[in-house]
Amino acid sequence: MQKIRKGDKVVILAGKDKGRTGEVIQVKPKEDRAVVRGINMVKRHQRQSQTQEAGIISKEAPIHLSNLAVADPKDGKPTRVGFRIEGDKKVRFAKRSGEVING
Repeated sequence: MQKIRKGDKVVILAGKDKGRTGEVIQVKPKEDRAVVRGINMVKRHQRQSQTQEAGIISKEAPIHLSNLAVADPKDGKPTRVGFRIEGDKKVRFAKRSGEVING
């Protein structure tokens, strides 16, 4: 089970977007990276194709997992993630507040 998953609200800890929050769109576990909506935007030149227009487009670049922290469900501040067994399920919880993280 991963600490950061698709759909999680995360806080950026380092880089040009430090302090901002966003939602994880995609996680790449083999590369230890994640794509966060609206964070780490880069401009790319796009060739014209049948579906897309040519020009310069902005898109999200992957960011390393060490630069992300899950936002605490209670107050939105960065927190570490722990695991515990509740009933017969293994769940993730915020170490800051003890609250279970949905997902």
